[in-house]
Order: sequence, then C-alpha cells, then structure tokens
Amino acid sequence: MISEKLFIDSDILLDLFYDRKPHSQYAIKLFDVELSEKLNLCTSTLVTANLHYIITKQRNKKYANECITSLLKYMQVLAFEPDAIDYSLASKFDDFEDAIQYYIAKKNNCSKILSRNIKDYKLSLIPVVTAEYFFKN
Repeated sequence: MISEKLFIDSDILLDLFYDRKPHSQYAIKLFDVELSEKLNLCTSTLVTANLHYIITKQRNKKYANECITSLLKYMQVLAFEPDAIDYSLASKFDDFEDAIQYYIAKKNNCSKILSRNIKDYKLSLIPVVTAEYFFKN
C-alpha cells in the first residue's frame, strides 16, 4: 500500500545520477525496492526535460537518455499544463521554475516535495524537505 506521494525535484535526481556525495545515498534510498511499495515517486515533465538538458551538456546524450529511461521505470511523470504558467506568474515565489514545480506537485496532491533547494520553496503549503531529512525523521 502506498503511503506517500513524493514530488522529487531535479537536484535530488542529479545527486542520484552523478553520485554526488553525501547526498546521493539518500537519493539512492528513495529507489530502494522495499520502499517502492510505500512511496509513489513523482516528478514533472519539466524536471525530466531539464535533467536531460543538464546531463547532455555535462556528460553526453547517450547517458542522458539512459538516465531518463531508467527514471521512467520508477517514477510517475506529472504533466506540465499551461495553467502552471499562469499560477507561477501570479505567485510570490522568487523562482519561476520552482513555482511551476510547486504548482504541479500541489495539483497532483503530492504529500511532500523533496529538494535540496528548500529556500526557494519558502511559500510552499506542501512540506518541502531534503531527502536526508525525509529519511531521518
């Protein structure tokens, strides 16, 4: 039975794909087989596109394609719909892209947003925590 629907922001996924220590150990834990029955991991089409772009620029397109393909096996990708732009433009979020992520997570009833960029989500009504905090609390 799924107990939590978590929105995973791009920095957590980059920790995973680049094994950025010490953060990667918590990103890896999110994809643990035993937890997969308890967690519904979600991200957005925007995060997916951003990840592909970043990984292609930093490494190569083949690796980016492999990362996205593996991601799709374990995560639900939530749509980026046009109303997210309107909401984000009207919001008081400092960061436009984070406002879009927040709106997508809210619209899809995510219980938490996991990110290392917590300061840009200070207006979020959804709890925003790091992956480390999620596992330690």
